[in-house]
Amino acid sequence: MLEILYQDDHYIAVDKPAGLLVHRTQIDQSESQACVQILRNQIGRRVYPCHRLDKATSGVLFFALSPEALAAANKVFASGGVEKIYLALVRGWVTEAGRLDYPLVLEEEGRGENTLPKVQDAVTAYRPLKRFEVNKPLGRYQTARFSLIELRPETGRRHQLRRHMAHLRHPIIGDTTHGDGLQNRFFRDEFNCHRLLLTAISLKLAHPINGGELHIQTSPTEEFFHLNDSAMT
Repeated sequence: MLEILYQDDHYIAVDKPAGLLVHRTQIDQSESQACVQILRNQIGRRVYPCHRLDKATSGVLFFALSPEALAAANKVFASGGVEKIYLALVRGWVTEAGRLDYPLVLEEEGRGENTLPKVQDAVTAYRPLKRFEVNKPLGRYQTARFSLIELRPETGRRHQLRRHMAHLRHPIIGDTTHGDGLQNRFFRDEFNCHRLLLTAISLKLAHPINGGELHIQTSPTEEFFHLNDSAMT
């Protein structure tokens, strides 16, 4: 069962676990389960995703309970009137807050060799919350350093947060596509952590039907607390 974070006559929000698809796709044909099917069976009615989270990302996921509610939500999301907050654990020490305005090439499946890539604007605000230092050598360094950061995407591009943090040379731990294999192995070996350490902890928007403020939140899972006993600054 999925943990329900919010529900009314028009919408429902759940806490999506890492490793679970939002809905079945041709890309992941081997996956037999997805949030849409699980939630439909759980509450006994059809649900319509209003946005997406990557399979590897956990956190707040918002669904409409009718096509009409979905259409209303789509207008709110398209207007930019939705505030999303994520937590991520990244390589190295992030010492200052910032805002990265760095366009991304659209990741497309099956794009021909002679087709020009499409570039999309992409903006992410970030700020450090904690810094950690583990007294164990990692690569050419005598200690391993990590940062817990808050991410606020101002656009919604595919893999935006993962690609932006990789561009800043602070890749997210557990990112097997854009991340650091050495750091990922360190977390697997030291903490038995085999997931992407990125989670959507907050979704804030005006209720698409009645206009009231919706603020849906969840807490990070235990994997984000592996470093709490390490040295902090």
